[in-house]
Amino acid sequence: MSKGFLLVLSGPSGSGKGTVSEALMKRNDNISFSTSVTTRMPRPGEVNGENYFFTSIDEFETMVEQDELLEYAFVHTNYYGTPKKFVFDEIEKGEIVLLEIDVQGALQVKERYKEAVFIFLLPPTMAELKNRLILRDTETEEEINTRFKNAFKELDFVGEYDYFVVNNKVENAVHNIETIIEAEKLRVKRHKDIKAEVMMEKGEIE
Repeated sequence: MSKGFLLVLSGPSGSGKGTVSEALMKRNDNISFSTSVTTRMPRPGEVNGENYFFTSIDEFETMVEQDELLEYAFVHTNYYGTPKKFVFDEIEKGEIVLLEIDVQGALQVKERYKEAVFIFLLPPTMAELKNRLILRDTETEEEINTRFKNAFKELDFVGEYDYFVVNNKVENAVHNIETIIEAEKLRVKRHKDIKAEVMMEKGEIE
């Protein structure tokens, strides 16, 4: 069995990362969602180890000191991070691990784990991106403008990624990501013993 790999999906706020990730997971049983660790309190209905790994600030800071996180950030008075053990254990099982994250987090992951596959999710146009932010109706006008300005800055980093996918329609974006996954499965570097595998199948090795 070949190892799996880490698939990092990121892009500007409003590009549709959450929607595309959810649709991708529904269509593919062999993809595991990367569960983050956080110091915030669980919300009603959230399950430890499923929605998040909930921990204390002291325990989180110990994880940072012991280099147990691929990336982390301090957001809205709480820490959030991606635990290495969960990701690497799933990869060893042959699973594809999906990490949906912002651009800054993705760049941290790339610095620490270059073997990951990085996909930048783009809106069809910047006007459409702003329209999506407005339609979400979850931020003030000032917050929308801030996110929109940040989106232009984040576009500067698209060259750091392996692939880009334009999210004009969710089903099209998911199909393109599935195509990338299939291509990555066939990378020679993921099958270091491919010659032996083929020879075994032909019965040329006893």
